[in-house]
Amino acid sequence: MAGLNGQLSELKIESTYLAEMIPLSIYKPPHYTPLKSYRLLICQDGQDYFRLGRIPRQAEALMEEGDIEEVVIVGAPYPSVPTRRKWYHPEGEDAENYRRFLACELLPFLEQEISTEPLPEARILAGDSLAATVSLQTALEYPNIFGKVVLHSPFVSEQVLEQVNQFSNSDSLTIYHVIGLEETEVTLTNGDVADFLTPNRRLNKLLEQGPFSYTYYEFQGNHTWTYWQKDLPRALQTVLPLS
Repeated sequence: MAGLNGQLSELKIESTYLAEMIPLSIYKPPHYTPLKSYRLLICQDGQDYFRLGRIPRQAEALMEEGDIEEVVIVGAPYPSVPTRRKWYHPEGEDAENYRRFLACELLPFLEQEISTEPLPEARILAGDSLAATVSLQTALEYPNIFGKVVLHSPFVSEQVLEQVNQFSNSDSLTIYHVIGLEETEVTLTNGDVADFLTPNRRLNKLLEQGPFSYTYYEFQGNHTWTYWQKDLPRALQTVLPLS
């Protein structure tokens, strides 16, 4: 990504939970120094957030304008479409292991490599579609570790709704949530077509009633990065406001 003043690098982590060597994309802001602690944003579907969402460039522009806190961004990719479903889908055979990977392997690894703030509100999970779903479920399961979530058009099942409904933790959890008005016929990777808008509106009602700091928008658009990319500045300003 030419033109960035910050630093892009690659790391690898060997996950015991997932039995996989996982490459990570790392963005460090301009003037990064280990003498300072930074907020941490971990993106599921990491390659999409870095390449299609251009999240390092968008975050850096906001930092340069003084619109958001300085942040280190980590992109965690999936190795294949079938594995993505196993890791991210609420009923995926490795979904619980993926959530454990985020909380028990990836975060400790990153804290060894990067100077980050050791507070839940300084740790953000983000994702689109199924990647948003696993980000939300992880934050609900580990609210004392991850305090903020960015949800771009999550897949919402009855299991997800029940998990939200059962959440009663006193830890503060900040959730940013968007869905497109044209997401009534979304083609899934298996060829099926699903309505995302209606379940997301049900999720919206539950989150509004729950113990969350919650922001919700519906945008004019469909289930693609054309619209999620445009939403990123607002999402970043919501979860990374200057103190």
